[in-house]
Amino acid sequence: MGFKLGIVGLPNVGKSTLFNALIRSAKAQVANYPFTTIDPNVGKVPVPDRRLRVIAEREGSEKTTPTFIEFVDIAGLVRGASRGEGLGNRFLAHIREVDTIAMVVRCFEKEDVPHVEGSIDPVRDVQTVDLELIMKDLETVKARRSRVEKVAKTGNRNAREELEHLEAIEGILENLEPLRKRQDELPEDTLNYARGVLFLLTVKPVLYVANISEEDLPGGEGNQCVKSLKKLASEEGSPLVVICADLEFQMADLDEEEAKELLAAYNLEEPGLNRVIREGYRLLDLITFFTTNERETRAWSIRRGTKAPQAAGKVHTDMERGFIAAEVINFEDYVKVSSLAEAKEKGLVRLEGRDYEVRDGDIIYFRFKT
Repeated sequence: MGFKLGIVGLPNVGKSTLFNALIRSAKAQVANYPFTTIDPNVGKVPVPDRRLRVIAEREGSEKTTPTFIEFVDIAGLVRGASRGEGLGNRFLAHIREVDTIAMVVRCFEKEDVPHVEGSIDPVRDVQTVDLELIMKDLETVKARRSRVEKVAKTGNRNAREELEHLEAIEGILENLEPLRKRQDELPEDTLNYARGVLFLLTVKPVLYVANISEEDLPGGEGNQCVKSLKKLASEEGSPLVVICADLEFQMADLDEEEAKELLAAYNLEEPGLNRVIREGYRLLDLITFFTTNERETRAWSIRRGTKAPQAAGKVHTDMERGFIAAEVINFEDYVKVSSLAEAKEKGLVRLEGRDYEVRDGDIIYFRFKT
């Protein structure tokens, strides 16, 4: 389905290092000066999920196929990007195409990697990025409003309704606040308009990534920059992941045992990338269901609230068109037995119809006719 999470931030904060670690390749350019990354790099990243391996082993599947998220490495924004500074308009256009934003914020000192503002201040940096997104959204809203007002004067009802949406959105942006911080004050149809018609930047959910040095591992507890960023994220209800992009990059080419040893040396239980991927997945409001047989156990991504026929359509369009029913067992019940065969014998597998909303962790066999 092409779920996209855009990695954004100021130049020299570690975005491309993080991206390279995520896709475990060296395709993305990395350098210590602004605008190294002009065109966005895109990589599909598997979502870590231990349930996939458990199901595959129990059912004797020949292979496993995880579900994926697309990460987009977008060039560093600078102050004035909304006015075209540093090719800013091109970068902002790329952000418009993603579903969720991962904002990488620098929380490390490094003399040979200059900060574009001359000092490390995560709150200021977030405000700089937010301001550029706000100004770009204002530009979009004002341009749209000038066109809609002309039609509204003729008495067109749809235009008048659209104008109400625009006025509510513009009022928030004029106060230099991103829409995501005030979305509780907007009607659902106005939010849908901001997302689905205008594709505004500041309405997109944000995941903050605090990039720290190896010296501040495991969690940056003594780092004042991390503390101030945690406070900001908490106040707006956004998730925060603390990570050392340099360490993640070092681990990218290690085998599993070597990576475990390196993690243990820093008192880390798992790569920080796993948390970035999982939080991004959660922020997109995605859940995972599974299909399994002797050939393959596979994970599938769907939006929370998806009904069984539409979930079947993810597997194959014929399954959605000819949907009859779904045989379902959730992973929590599945692990109480040794296999699907035993689950069926004990009556743990349910038969669900068209109105069933798929739950995270469901293992499903779809009945259909062509």
